[in-house]
Amino acid sequence: MTTDKKIRVYIVDDHAIVREGLKQILADTTDLIVAGDSDTGHEAIKLARNREFDVLLLDVSMPDRNGIEILKQIKKEAPYIAVLMLSMHSEDQYAIRSLKAGASGYLNKQSAPAELVDAIREVFAGRKYISNALAQELANQIGGKHQSSAHETLSDREYQTMTMIASGKCVSDIAIDLNLSVKTVSMYRARLLQKMQLKNNAELMHYAMKNNLV
Repeated sequence: MTTDKKIRVYIVDDHAIVREGLKQILADTTDLIVAGDSDTGHEAIKLARNREFDVLLLDVSMPDRNGIEILKQIKKEAPYIAVLMLSMHSEDQYAIRSLKAGASGYLNKQSAPAELVDAIREVFAGRKYISNALAQELANQIGGKHQSSAHETLSDREYQTMTMIASGKCVSDIAIDLNLSVKTVSMYRARLLQKMQLKNNAELMHYAMKNNLV
């Protein structure tokens, strides 16, 4: 599918090499143009207000703010912007959270370039873009076959804290990465352990590995 209108795409990813790779993929198309790129979400939020682009490619894991938080802010201030979330994480980690927060689609960074281009065109046309695997997961939930897991009760920030702890990071490192105080991260850790009925980091890491969350 192609459109007569050039689709303006803005890229937000904290890795320069990823942004350059995405720009190269889009440069090989006739109907997609790069409206800009940034390593934080602040510039995207400002430009979204002025309708400076049509589709936002947004990395889930950002150093300044969680990608889902940026997504929620953009959808609040510029609901007409289609947001396609990109991540190295498997779909069962962040895809459903992203869609519930207002994303138009979710794509793993390991996907083929052609799939990325198709996904951009789909969300620009007002449709949702999800993989077959995610479609099956959503169908299972709607059909009542889905059994909620403990980690699904967590808030977005608690979930992010959990995955970072499970990856081996200590509270102080997480605080630096998320630009939060150690006290705040410790609070998130205490909440998630309580919600998931876990006693310590060792049990959390075991849970995460068992459920393929890291």
